[in-house]
Amino acid sequence: MPDAFTPPVLPSTMRVFERGWLSANNILFVDGDDTALVDSGYVTHAPQTLALAEAGLGGKPLRRLVNTHLHSDHCGGNAILQRRWQPRTLIPAAEAAAVRSWDDDLLSYRATGQQCDRFAFDGVVQDGDALRLGGIDWQVVAAPGHDPHAVMLFAPHERILISGDALWENGFGVIFPELDGESGFAEQAAVLARIATLGARVVIPGHGRPFTDVDAALEVAGGRLAYLSADPARNAAHAVKVLLKFKLLEQQRMSHAALLAWVGQTPLMRRIHARFLAGEDFGAMLARMLASLAKAGAVAVEGDEVHNRD
Repeated sequence: MPDAFTPPVLPSTMRVFERGWLSANNILFVDGDDTALVDSGYVTHAPQTLALAEAGLGGKPLRRLVNTHLHSDHCGGNAILQRRWQPRTLIPAAEAAAVRSWDDDLLSYRATGQQCDRFAFDGVVQDGDALRLGGIDWQVVAAPGHDPHAVMLFAPHERILISGDALWENGFGVIFPELDGESGFAEQAAVLARIATLGARVVIPGHGRPFTDVDAALEVAGGRLAYLSADPARNAAHAVKVLLKFKLLEQQRMSHAALLAWVGQTPLMRRIHARFLAGEDFGAMLARMLASLAKAGAVAVEGDEVHNRD
């Protein structure tokens, strides 16, 4: 039998809401009247995010909101939290112009066929900045690779890393820049190398449980990166499967025809197909990816319907 998992010990002013894969984890800080939340999940889970925050705050207002990056599953609850409390909202500096003008293309929501309610921001964070959350001093650390503008938060004294999608216990997020022919693998390698120098005791990832075996996670991530970078088509196929799984998490079930229509209408899917998978039509690509997801137990194909499986 596998060893029983013991959750890492965190400061009493921190609480991690581990979410399902449609929504990123949220980290709530409550230090007296100083309250903050890091990342806010996907828009379809926004009422749940609000309920979790309200329960954790115990009647206090949320004063600050920080995003590690602006993919839809990390900031989709921003708008509802802003309507409720008007927290001072901090986003990665490189995203400021796109959020100010609400450019769906630059923000990736149109490209990925995902949703995000419009939100505002009050300030920015970038590499080298310092924050105090939950009575803890945090350093902002750039984390390009998965997202070129992403950041992490590291507490040197407590040796806690909030890694976003730069490092999970069993990998990291899709390397999106490579899908459009831009550099991402090298940046992800550099981020993993930088994490290795931090000496983190605990990692709170964007998805999955917090963990303490950081060396093992870095080894897994390094192997995964080597596999993907050896053949960029692997990263492309992985991205297609992730986007399909995300859509099915959102909808729970779709007809094959509706899913195929969505694939054909989603700009990033079209670009991936043209750049990496043009040897097969959209229908063949979808069938192959669904077969792979079904084999992994992530979806079920029943007649003309495709069902999400948790």
